[in-house]
Amino acid sequence: MQHDSYSNAYILSILRSVRTIAMVGASAKWNRPSHFAMKYLQEKGYRVIPVNPGQAGGEILGERVYASLAEIPEGFEMVDIFRASDAAGGIVDEAISLQTEKGIEVIWMQLGVRDDAAAARAEAAGMKVVMDRCPKIEFGRLNAELAWGGFDTKVITAKRRRVRLA
Repeated sequence: MQHDSYSNAYILSILRSVRTIAMVGASAKWNRPSHFAMKYLQEKGYRVIPVNPGQAGGEILGERVYASLAEIPEGFEMVDIFRASDAAGGIVDEAISLQTEKGIEVIWMQLGVRDDAAAARAEAAGMKVVMDRCPKIEFGRLNAELAWGGFDTKVITAKRRRVRLA
């Protein structure tokens, strides 16, 4: 598959078929992109299971955090990788080893994350792959939900701040 561009139909078919997502690199910090993406996807009806070894055993947005994909007790259809590109290969290999047990169908690498060799391994195992895209952004784009671009959070604003001079 060509990974420099994806058809809307391909992305939409993934977003419509998936119900449970394991998000590797999920953060409990409210201002991190993974946290905002997780919250958005939950509000759209997806179950998002956070995977973060440093926060394992805790909770993010009402979901228990796991240290690895293997520790998640139930199945999930998609692995959303919120880690650097050099970590993606190992995560993909773990997902491939758990594919049958967990029912994994999709590997999704976030914006800026790309590993063509890992993508080829996942596709050879029968998985769909998306790289360098965000499911939150793609869902909003394909469902005409521009308000969720971050503008309602009061984090992004057009108002200028007053600068105090010392």
